[in-house]
Amino acid sequence: MAAVSGLVRRPLREVTVRDAINQGMDEELERDEKVFLLGEEVAQYDGAYKVSRGLWKKYGDKRIIDTPISEMGFAGIAVGAAMAGLRPICEFMTFNFSMQAIDQVINSAAKTYYMSGGLQSVPIVFRGPNGASAGVAAQHSQCFAAWYGHCPGLKVVSPWNSEDAKGLIKSAIRDNNPVVVLENELMYGVPFEFPPEAQSKDFLIPIGKAKIERQGTHITVVSHSRPVGHCLEAAAVLSKEGVECEVINMRTIRPMDMETIEASVMKTNHLVTVEGGWPQFGVGAEICARIMEGISEKLVLEYSQAVVNIMYLNTYSIKRLKARSGQTTTLNLSCVQFPGCSCCSCHWC
Repeated sequence: MAAVSGLVRRPLREVTVRDAINQGMDEELERDEKVFLLGEEVAQYDGAYKVSRGLWKKYGDKRIIDTPISEMGFAGIAVGAAMAGLRPICEFMTFNFSMQAIDQVINSAAKTYYMSGGLQSVPIVFRGPNGASAGVAAQHSQCFAAWYGHCPGLKVVSPWNSEDAKGLIKSAIRDNNPVVVLENELMYGVPFEFPPEAQSKDFLIPIGKAKIERQGTHITVVSHSRPVGHCLEAAAVLSKEGVECEVINMRTIRPMDMETIEASVMKTNHLVTVEGGWPQFGVGAEICARIMEGISEKLVLEYSQAVVNIMYLNTYSIKRLKARSGQTTTLNLSCVQFPGCSCCSCHWC
């Protein structure tokens, strides 16, 4: 314990990611009787990764439901229950197995609100471990952030630490849209400091809002899930070499918080994206594309406005400027050219 200004600062409580998710689900099950959990081994076995530990004993068979090994079947049951007014949490033992149920996730859950003209909502959470784990081979190691982030109708979140995990699972359960919660198996047992506000039953993290984990001025590093930790470690090393990285924890894949990312890149002028998925058509590729569309357009507009301001200098103003400066040569303000432009003599491309 350290004394600060005469006060004793107590160390923050540490909570694992596993227990943070468990706590979040427990609070929402207690808060709303329409919430229930179903999936393989989630009840009597306390979950394959012990994320649902103790929930079956507390809430019983009707709200914590063990299912057969049939993802298409129990995902369909969950979607139907959501359409009927309940709030199911559908656990996949790994998101690789969600491929068995992708018709229910996309065609039934994600598209129904649109296809019903906004009359039928589907408040459902699909959650489970995502991405590479230890020694489980290619069929159990895929990252589905880009897969599900591609699909309209879904919200997709990807927590890193315990605070993310609890706040996002609670927001996902309360949301009236289908939400995919991409956890990470290797993070379940990792403890993180748990701030007092996160221990509240009212604690929520808004979906669609990123968090700047580390302030910096030289380069923006954007990541989600487990790689956020790697980025912070790399930033600490680079800091010793005089390079200050701004590390952004995305938290949400869809809708993506481009406002936070763009503001950071405008400050640092450099961007690196880090993820656990494949590079082609990945989350990082989408961020880079949006940066080129968004920031580049802003810079061009700012440059164009500066050009317009110059062009609006009238002859009288130019003469006065020349007279004051003692300049005798003619000012040529009509030829303001963008790099690589050859469209016409005035260069208004």
